[in-house]
Amino acid sequence: MVELTKTGIDGLDEILNGGIVSHSTTLLSGPPGAGKSILGLQYIYNGIEQFDEPGVYLSFEEDTTDLREAAESLGFDNWQHHVDAGDIKIYDKQVLLREHDFNASLEILLEELDNNDYRRLVLDSLSMFGLFFDEERERRTYLLKFLDILGENGLTSLMTTEQEAGYPEKDINMENFLTDGNIYLLQTPTESGVNRYIWVAKMRKKNVQTDIFPMEIDTGGITVYENASAFSMLNEDDSPL
Repeated sequence: MVELTKTGIDGLDEILNGGIVSHSTTLLSGPPGAGKSILGLQYIYNGIEQFDEPGVYLSFEEDTTDLREAAESLGFDNWQHHVDAGDIKIYDKQVLLREHDFNASLEILLEELDNNDYRRLVLDSLSMFGLFFDEERERRTYLLKFLDILGENGLTSLMTTEQEAGYPEKDINMENFLTDGNIYLLQTPTESGVNRYIWVAKMRKKNVQTDIFPMEIDTGGITVYENASAFSMLNEDDSPL
């Protein structure tokens, strides 16, 4: 039987048919403002709050204070308590970008992973991760190496990446093929704001519900609704992958 890691996010574990495959890496894609970082914060926070699973949060875009304020604004009131207790370990942009050398950052992470019993990891984001490398081939080589390290250390990981296209089939990156799972966060503008959706396009080793589902962001984070959506950004000639 495939071991699963629950996200603890209302509705998401249901469409994942129990959760994310443990020790895998899932790519979380979407345009700016779609909720990728929020989902990552919620995944790490729920890990320790609900399942007693410590986690690591790697942020190439925010510092520790930004992350704390974002978490607390969502109602994750015990975020700082878990950070102080060592159950949530944060490496922010000031640490990760200090040496301008991924090998140096990787050595710091390896020491942390070897000495602690972390179960979850979020990397936010792969777009900023790419700043370490001058060549695309080098970036992909190190990404593969990093993915192997995460799996060997028993981590179930989420990685975020920017997805500019309105419909993701038209803008697929190599990372979509390297990772075990692909989840897209989508949004469409309305007169009163935006409608948000989530699509689990792929999850190796298990079946998932691949319809597109509505979601919202409010106090408490993301909630996914199980009534599948007639996704308004698709026309009659388009269909999911």
